[in-house]
Amino acid sequence: MRAWLKPVIYGAGGSLLLLGLAALFREGPRNLLADGRFWLLFAIWGAAWAVNAKIADCALRSATRGGVALLFGATLLLLWEVTVRVYQISPVILPAPSAVAAQFVASGPILWADFVQTILKGALSGWVIGCSVALLTAVLIDRSPFLQRGLLPVGNFVAALPIVGIAPILVMWFGFDWHSKAAVVVVMVFFPMLVNCVEGLKAADPMQRDLMQTWGAGWGQSLLKLRLPAAMPFIFNGLKIAGTLALIGAIVAEFFGSPVVGMGFRISAEAGRMRLDMVWAEILVAALAGTALYGAIALAEKRVTFWHPSQRGR
Repeated sequence: MRAWLKPVIYGAGGSLLLLGLAALFREGPRNLLADGRFWLLFAIWGAAWAVNAKIADCALRSATRGGVALLFGATLLLLWEVTVRVYQISPVILPAPSAVAAQFVASGPILWADFVQTILKGALSGWVIGCSVALLTAVLIDRSPFLQRGLLPVGNFVAALPIVGIAPILVMWFGFDWHSKAAVVVVMVFFPMLVNCVEGLKAADPMQRDLMQTWGAGWGQSLLKLRLPAAMPFIFNGLKIAGTLALIGAIVAEFFGSPVVGMGFRISAEAGRMRLDMVWAEILVAALAGTALYGAIALAEKRVTFWHPSQRGR
C-alpha cells in the first residue's frame, strides 16, 4: 500500500467512528472532539488498524490469510466493548459484547430450538427446494424458447414483490409452522437462482457446442458433459446469493406469524421486552449460520470448479 494512502484510510475510519458516536449520543462532533474519552477510542482504533494492516500485508504472502479477518473482527469487538464501558452506554441501547456472549451461553437451549425451527426447518428446506426447482426450470427454459420469453418476465415480476407483502399471505396459506417460512424462502430464492442458472447455461463456448454436435452428441449429452460443467460458477454464485436471502426470508416471515419458537419470533418478543442482549444473541446465531452455509458452498465451489480462473491462487 502506498505510504500516503494509509493515513487517509485511518483518518476516514476515525471520522466514521466520530460520526457514529455523535449519532449514538446525539451530540455534535465538536462536543466529542473536546472529550478525552473519544481520543482514547481514536487512539485504540488507529493503533489496531495499523497492526491489522501490517499483519495483512505479511499474511498475503503466507497461508494465514484467514487469521486476518478473525483479528480484525476481534479488534472491532474490542472497540465495541471499550466504547460501551467508557461511555457507560445503557444495555437497552447497546449491550456490550461480553453481555451478549454471556446471554449466548446462558440461553443455549432456547437458541438451539430457535435455530432448528428457523434455519434447519424453514430456511434450509426452502433453500434446497427453491434452488432445485430453479435449476430444473432453467433447464426447461433453455430447452424451450417459449418459456424463455414467457416465464422469465413473470419471474422478474414475482422477484420484485416485497417480502412484507408476501409473507402474511403465505403464512395464512401454509399455517404458522415452519412450512410457511419455507414457502417464503422458496419465493425469495427462486428468481436469483433461476437467472444465474439461465446465464450459466449460455456460458459454454459456441465452438465447443459446435464440436459436440460434430461428434453427434444429443442435447442431453451436451447438457451433462459441456453446458452444466461450464455453468457451475454461475450456479454456485446463485447458491451463495440464495443462502443469504433464505436466512433473511425465514426470519422476517416469523414476524407475521409463528409458534412460540423461532428466531424471528424471539427477536420480536425480546425487543418488546427491551432485552437487547438476547436480540443480539439471536443475531449472532443467524450470522454464524449464514457464515457456515456460505463457507460450505464456497468450499464445494472450490472442489467442483477448480478449473475455473476465479479459483486459481486461492
